Amino acid sequence: MSSRSRAHAGPMTGVGSAGTRLMILRGNSGSGKTTIAIRLRALATDLVIVSQDVVRREILGTRDVADNPSIGLIGLVARYALDRGGNVVVEGILHAPRYGAMLRSLVADHQGVSRAYVMDVPFEETLRRHATKCTADEFGEAEMRAWWHGLQLVDGLAESVIKVETSADAAAARVLSECGPLLL
Repeated sequence: MSSRSRAHAGPMTGVGSAGTRLMILRGNSGSGKTTIAIRLRALATDLVIVSQDVVRREILGTRDVADNPSIGLIGLVARYALDRGGNVVVEGILHAPRYGAMLRSLVADHQGVSRAYVMDVPFEETLRRHATKCTADEFGEAEMRAWWHGLQLVDGLAESVIKVETSADAAAARVLSECGPLLL
């Protein structure tokens, strides 16, 4: 692995502890990932949300292209939080070809329970959901269509699918149930 790829994959050492939980929520824009992460935070303490949008757009101000610096920083922030004893939700579009190696490495290195989920929401529904957001005027259908990848699994990452008919509350309850006890 090249040093550049290695930086995206992260160090090959144990991360977190047997008691920490790592949850990955991936999916297209408007599919409900952030809403579920917020619901999880309301139900658990010591939960760190590592949002691709915050890291990539707000902190780094970079485009979501291959080898962008947010890939490595998302992994580093998640590792840091796990090492500090926090439970972590990594959420974002997290396009499989770009973010897959980092996500696989993070899960492989994590010493506690790790679960990955991908949202399966049709494009038309993501548009409807986006229109209800307070940030709906920041981008529209053309941008969302350009970012659209359909249901795309990360090779080598055992992802569970969350279907469109699953409410945010039901999805959060499912994630908590499957990840085991968090500090409530």
